[in-house]
Amino acid sequence: MGNCWSRWKPSVYTVSSNAKSESPKDQTPSGKPIKDIRKLPSNPEEVEDLRRNSAANPLIAFTYDELKVITENFRQDRLLGGGGFGSVYEGFINEDLREGLQPLPVAVKVHDGDNSHQGHREWLAEVIFLGQLSHPNLVKLIGYCCEDKHRVLIYEYMARGSVENNLFSRVLLPLPWHIRMKIAFEAAKGLAYLHDAEKPVIYRDFKTSNILLDLDYNAKLSDFGLAKDGPMGDKTHVSTRVMGTYGYAAPEYIMTGHLTPRSDVYSFGVVLLELLTGRKSLDKSRPAREQNLADWALPLLKEKKKLLNIVDSRLQGDYPIKGVHKAAMLAYHCLNRNPKARPLMRDIVDSLEPLQVPEEAYLNGKSVFTVINVADGEIKRKEDSV
Repeated sequence: MGNCWSRWKPSVYTVSSNAKSESPKDQTPSGKPIKDIRKLPSNPEEVEDLRRNSAANPLIAFTYDELKVITENFRQDRLLGGGGFGSVYEGFINEDLREGLQPLPVAVKVHDGDNSHQGHREWLAEVIFLGQLSHPNLVKLIGYCCEDKHRVLIYEYMARGSVENNLFSRVLLPLPWHIRMKIAFEAAKGLAYLHDAEKPVIYRDFKTSNILLDLDYNAKLSDFGLAKDGPMGDKTHVSTRVMGTYGYAAPEYIMTGHLTPRSDVYSFGVVLLELLTGRKSLDKSRPAREQNLADWALPLLKEKKKLLNIVDSRLQGDYPIKGVHKAAMLAYHCLNRNPKARPLMRDIVDSLEPLQVPEEAYLNGKSVFTVINVADGEIKRKEDSV
């Protein structure tokens, strides 16, 4: 069994006294006003009514009894992880479940049932956003369950789990440089798609735990519970209650509650730093000045001599130095305190694309090429002298 969603952790929310709270009279991502969001849809028909104006993707409305079959009655050995939303189980849809359904492994995300206002909003946001968005680097929502008090989401199964678990694991092999740049590139493409959509979307909670990997290390964004419609027309931002995760949220968003696509760009810069350094965005176990990764690393990114000292030591020097310099400078620009000076996600994609081809790396002072092969679902290396 893969480790999809394993050790899944809740977001750590911050709230600014200057930020405007999200009103229950806000609109759904479909553009329809939610006049009484406190009374969430109580059946699939009401959910589909909310989705009608924007739903581009067909979603399956599962019954709770069908979910019991899919997860073998939510067996504990199928539990993949849990967090603020609830629990995530591995499941399997077989052809006997319902006529017309194809066999498919899935991840089943179960609301914890506390009927919290915010929990319901996040569940509904995911259903609506992922029902209207489709991209190779966004996790696919298969369906949902809205029955009585049950609120459940059914996703495609991502066998290798989150980037967080793979990057910071003490038992898995360290992610090679080329895989790290592949993750950065594909996650950037997912964000660029959201920002450049006809109706822009701000992801608002970009972090390593929300990037999932399939068996071949293809990266996809997951968990759209905090996503927001971006500013339209002559508007420069949207004002919201500040929600996100410590260490990733853009400083101007924390201070003002003004949310823009450049807020996601800052978060991307933090994730790129994590991929470079192998350090977590926030680590209380480190010395005080090193606990916040962005604050500690930012002054070092432009100094070529010091930069290599902060690259993840587990890579053992197996990386292209020019590629490291380029990635570091990209992170530096993403983390600019002035949001208007940060690059657009589409430009970030263009900057990362050249780093996807195998480049010269240096291992133990010997010039080599590192060839990554994930065709069989495992990382294999072939090192050839140049």
